[in-house]
Amino acid sequence: MENVIIIWSGPAWHTSAIYASKALLNPLMFEWFMAWGIAAWWQLTTTTIVENFPWFPDGIDWSQLMHNMRKQSINSWARIETKTVDKVDLSASPFKIYVWWEMFEAKTVIIATGATAKRMWLLWEARYRGRGVSACAICDWGLPIFRDQHIIVIWGGDTAMEEAIHLTHFASKVTVLVRRDELRASKIMQERAKSNPKIEFLWNTEAKEILGVEGWNMTWLRIVNNKTNEESVLEAKWLFYAIWHTPNTSFLDGQLELDEAGYIITKPWSTQTSVPWVFAAGDVQDKKFRQAVTSAGTGCMAAIEAEKYLNTL
Repeated sequence: MENVIIIWSGPAWHTSAIYASKALLNPLMFEWFMAWGIAAWWQLTTTTIVENFPWFPDGIDWSQLMHNMRKQSINSWARIETKTVDKVDLSASPFKIYVWWEMFEAKTVIIATGATAKRMWLLWEARYRGRGVSACAICDWGLPIFRDQHIIVIWGGDTAMEEAIHLTHFASKVTVLVRRDELRASKIMQERAKSNPKIEFLWNTEAKEILGVEGWNMTWLRIVNNKTNEESVLEAKWLFYAIWHTPNTSFLDGQLELDEAGYIITKPWSTQTSVPWVFAAGDVQDKKFRQAVTSAGTGCMAAIEAEKYLNTL
């Protein structure tokens, strides 16, 4: 029986493993292999250079950052299995984790399965992901080559307005594509966005195709007016989706308390879930910040809480 099993792959996953290892809990980590068609470290793979993670003053490539985290987990004597968790049984302790044809038991479980940014799957989107196409304005706006450029934001909710306003501090212009003739955002967010001189709105407009020079970075976006069917091309260096995230919690099969959007609910100032000794860390329980550094922080919290429980046995 394992002391602690940690599920998924990302900053919360590695940080919880490092802390659990230092506490001599001998953690077993399951690094999901293309679960739901999603690669490990999914959210970080959607960017290029990570400039807002501490200790890297010149920024760091996302793959190098995750390689460093993985190496530190291994150096801490955590055990990593690159296998997909098919299902879990959290009805009683010890908890059962089903991985392909095997079943593992654990005294505690840390779930760090993250949340997946929703996509529109525009034509050529995959080619330009991380090279002009992003789902996190806070993560990517700081790249120097994209400052003082025209940036496009898609959607009309509060998140879109927040990101558009945030981007005006660095962009020369922000264009918001709204597929209807009105915004879904709250009135106060609408007022703030509409009063910003750097933000323009294109109503009844949808994105159709992403274009770039020699297939490298995004350069243009083909759009269409859904009322007139008139097409045009916008020149822009960045395209940000602001159409929510989907927490990766379907495998739990309703065994933990979730909010209306599917995020795991944890107790205030804790990573404890609705099931005692099952903890959640990272974006799977955080729909507000969704940053690598905040995920790492909750990974630390989960490992410390798991250790505290195990010390009472």
